[in-house]
Amino acid sequence: MFRILSSLITLAAIAAGAWWLWNNSAGARSMTENFIQEHLETGNFLTLETRYSAESIMEAHRQELLKDESYSFLQPSLHFFPYLLMDVKYTNSHNQTGEGKLLWGETDGEMVIDTASWEKTHGFEDCINADATRADFKVINALAKRKGAMSREELLENLYVEEGTLDQWLENCRKKHLIVQKGHSYRLHFQGPHLNVAPETRFTQWPVTQPYKGSNRMDRRYSEKQIREIAQAAFGHDFAVRKVTEVFLPVYAIKVKNPDGSVLTSYWNALNGKRVAGLAL
Repeated sequence: MFRILSSLITLAAIAAGAWWLWNNSAGARSMTENFIQEHLETGNFLTLETRYSAESIMEAHRQELLKDESYSFLQPSLHFFPYLLMDVKYTNSHNQTGEGKLLWGETDGEMVIDTASWEKTHGFEDCINADATRADFKVINALAKRKGAMSREELLENLYVEEGTLDQWLENCRKKHLIVQKGHSYRLHFQGPHLNVAPETRFTQWPVTQPYKGSNRMDRRYSEKQIREIAQAAFGHDFAVRKVTEVFLPVYAIKVKNPDGSVLTSYWNALNGKRVAGLAL
């Protein structure tokens, strides 16, 4: 009887721990989902089309990647990075309703502006990590439209709020390290900010299906809830998400063996054949 009771208590503790991890750890949840998809599920997932092979990229950039004959390619690998594909509607600059699709990265927290060039925003990830609010974005958006810097007087003229309200907004943004003050001027605290964009991605092609088996899908760093909340804060009350689908970007990890035996890995977008900066597996 004691052994049975002890086993039940152990099982209950394991179940409670698993439940807590599932609800509080995005990494643990993503690993579990990937394990299920890899070993238990059969079917397909949505991915942007692989238009370039690893071999074609390696050949096109051989002189860049291999400095001389002492350098050599290792076997490349294909990885899939998760994005949210959102059907959205919003009010455009002409005060008309716009409808379109928006692609947002779950690993880098940034929005894709154009799938052909893979141009992306820069600054939304910091805003997610800082829990930026709609009030914060009133300041951020005003600065973004004026090349990232304005005086307090200019902000008052553009935001049409009381001085006390503006001062509170500015202080909140400074505490979150979203803006910095220099004299009477305020500027965005991002290197090369790129936030003044319409909430719509320009697509050159649509997702296709890919079998689950053997796919190497990367973990999500940001949840659907975080991305929807930051998009709503950034694009205002007229912005609405009508439908959300997860889609993956195929990326090659191309490895070069150096003469000293070390390995240098670079990442290449399989959709447009261009190098992807800032990635790490």
